Amino acid sequence: MLPKNILFCTDFSENSQLAQQYAMDFSAALTSQLTIIHVIDSSLLGYSSLGERIPAEVRNLLEEIHESVGKALDIIAADCAQHAPEVFVSSRMGKPGPEILRASKELSSDLIVMGTHGRTGLQHLLLGSTAARVLREADCPVLIVRSSPQPAAGE
Repeated sequence: MLPKNILFCTDFSENSQLAQQYAMDFSAALTSQLTIIHVIDSSLLGYSSLGERIPAEVRNLLEEIHESVGKALDIIAADCAQHAPEVFVSSRMGKPGPEILRASKELSSDLIVMGTHGRTGLQHLLLGSTAARVLREADCPVLIVRSSPQPAAGE
């Protein structure tokens, strides 16, 4: 089954740029709809739940962040629209893994494309891996793109 609805996840890092190219290429080749998503990690702001009472200063900061994210997504969408037949953007707030999975279900995604930082060892244990969680729990295929090749054993 060829994907007709691709979800491209970006954190605006270098790792996401190569994944973006894959998402655009697949979308163009398969005439698939492409949705670009960014999740603002609410835990970085010290709030694990949006239901918590958030001070006015933090609310103002969140509005500024949403505005910046929207502008960045629009730039990526304009680039993708040169290749993909239909491009949409989505900005969410929460924990990235669960929000990406929720978006994938809501949008009936057939393929998720995302980059990975390739953390290992202690960094992976402490920071976790959004890509690993999405790969384990997604209802559709997931393409994980590494931005830099890993050296072969013995190199």
